[in-house]
Amino acid sequence: MKKAAAVQNEMRLTLPSHSVNESVARAACAVFLSQLDPTVTELSDVKCAVSEAVTNCIVHAYPDGIGEIYIHMRIQEGRVFRIEIRDRGCGIEDVQKAREPLFTTDSEHERSGMGFTVMESFMDSLRVISARGSGTKVTMTKKLAPLPRRSRT
Repeated sequence: MKKAAAVQNEMRLTLPSHSVNESVARAACAVFLSQLDPTVTELSDVKCAVSEAVTNCIVHAYPDGIGEIYIHMRIQEGRVFRIEIRDRGCGIEDVQKAREPLFTTDSEHERSGMGFTVMESFMDSLRVISARGSGTKVTMTKKLAPLPRRSRT
């Protein structure tokens, strides 16, 4: 059995599902991740994936009101960033179908249905667990490149 990587640092954040909090989640994630000195591309990738996951909570999890979005970020050995974004909303009826590109349950607002595809393209792994009426948990990981060696002068 594979041993889990040791957690070097972690942060938890709970936000109400107001649309303005998508940018708060992005910014908090970027600040937390900055301790690993990521490349601009790595930082942009993670911020984009987090934005998609949080937007899904805002738009789909709580369609009739405001609920809470739970974010748990971890930095693990080997420069691995892991983030869980969870809600206690309506859940996803068919996760496999929801992960198909262009699938959306919100055609009224012209949603692209690309959220999970975007998350998957920017992160190294994506796991989605959902239960109808109980909410959804999205877990993503990104392994950052090794830091460049600094020359001694």
